[in-house]
Amino acid sequence: MKYWDSYLETMPRQDLDRLKIRRLQETVYRVYTFVPYYRKKMEEAGVAPVDIQSLEDINKLPFTTKQDLRDNYPFGLFAVPMTEVIRIHSSSGTTGKPTVVGYTKKDLDQWAELMARALISAGTSRRSVVQNAYGYGLFTGGLGIHYGAEKVGASVIPSSGGNTRRQVMLMQDFGTTVITCTPSYILYMYEVMQQLGIQPADIKLKAGIFGAEPWSETMRAEIENKLQIDAYDIYGLSEIIGPGVAVECSEKQGLHLWEDHFIAEVIDPESGEVLPYGSSGELVITTITKEALPMVRYRTRDLSSLTLEPCACGRTHMRMNKVVGRSDDMVIIRGVNVFPSMVESVLLTIDGVEPHYLLVVDRVGTLDELEVQVEVSEEVFSDEIRKLEELNQRIRNKLESALGVSVRVRLKEPGSIERSEGKARRVVDRRRL
Repeated sequence: MKYWDSYLETMPRQDLDRLKIRRLQETVYRVYTFVPYYRKKMEEAGVAPVDIQSLEDINKLPFTTKQDLRDNYPFGLFAVPMTEVIRIHSSSGTTGKPTVVGYTKKDLDQWAELMARALISAGTSRRSVVQNAYGYGLFTGGLGIHYGAEKVGASVIPSSGGNTRRQVMLMQDFGTTVITCTPSYILYMYEVMQQLGIQPADIKLKAGIFGAEPWSETMRAEIENKLQIDAYDIYGLSEIIGPGVAVECSEKQGLHLWEDHFIAEVIDPESGEVLPYGSSGELVITTITKEALPMVRYRTRDLSSLTLEPCACGRTHMRMNKVVGRSDDMVIIRGVNVFPSMVESVLLTIDGVEPHYLLVVDRVGTLDELEVQVEVSEEVFSDEIRKLEELNQRIRNKLESALGVSVRVRLKEPGSIERSEGKARRVVDRRRL
């Protein structure tokens, strides 16, 4: 099967644009009518639903940011009553409060459809055995992939993340043909396979669908060469819908972004000016079919570029290039978003710790590692070794609980972390992405 929905995926550009403007107008009317926060923002910007007559008019609408979701925590941006919300997901935030997203039944059905498209684009079929090693729970990755794979008719192994030896055993025993996880995790799985004496020829794996963290063409080549599979990139974020916003096809020349559900723009991160196709900048996405949580001009903070150039696969939807990084100071560690302020909020609750710290991100082997360097007070630093070790462990436990990712802690003597009179340097990223 080449397409999941050949009519929608190969729709002529003119027809696609007509569909987009109609759905955009419906969405703008919906948020103006049912979301007081959006109505207020639009009135402040001097724009009303009647002003949106063309796709270019989207520029008149104000941006939405992650802070807007936090300011309206938990359900203030929902456009339907809670009686119509049948699932709630959330992602971590920098203030201790998560950003909350909700779905109606129609939203979930459409999400499954989009994920089915994505999986088919990346070589999945009803004969596939899909091992889903993305995390289940409030994180959208696991369940998003899961329902899409079931929609395709594939056999799904909901292995979730972690327990790598068991992942390898399942891959071997259950005949996994498609793996879904972060790109760094599949390379770690390969290392474990080598330790167990298992070669790519010993398993049936044919393809991997990898996302949730930036990864380069160099890493793709490494994955494909070591595992002898096709490696595909997938893009999504919980605020928009979850995984399945965009995905690579067999050509691997950019990710098709499903324009019948999303309108994408690229802007200058500083000025907010819309940039022409082909320019690199911050990706902004508007949802045009979501019911529970429509997002208007959501600033993703992801850096990419867009093209309308035709793809050899026959799909007509625009393509986005691989995300190269973030326009803010967030770092992604094994698929988990980590902000310096999240670390800071934990450290400031621990006695003996000074408000001076540094996050050092590195790639050791195939996995990302996070080291938190933190200054301690003079009194603590001169204490006996046993007490320093106890403090180290206490900091580590609290950070791992708050961040949801393993951390190495290094205690530093007072004054040893560089100061700045301007913006403090909180992150050193040594990875070669």
